[in-house]
Amino acid sequence: MESIITAIIAGGLSLVGVIISNLSANKKIETQLSTNQAVVNTKIDMLTEEVKKHNSFGDRITRMEVRLDNLEKGGK
Repeated sequence: MESIITAIIAGGLSLVGVIISNLSANKKIETQLSTNQAVVNTKIDMLTEEVKKHNSFGDRITRMEVRLDNLEKGGK
């Protein structure tokens, strides 16, 4: 009878240890995911700004070409 009680207590304590370990590991993973998501969001924001600059450059080139055409027509 004592060995059964000892086994039940040992099993219960083992179960509590596993649960605590899993909760701790899950919290660590959630923190890492949150940090990684923040980094990804920052990189996306930076890339968005670069795309806007690139698009603006294309618009400026088009306007410059129109002006150049107008100057060439007026100069002839």
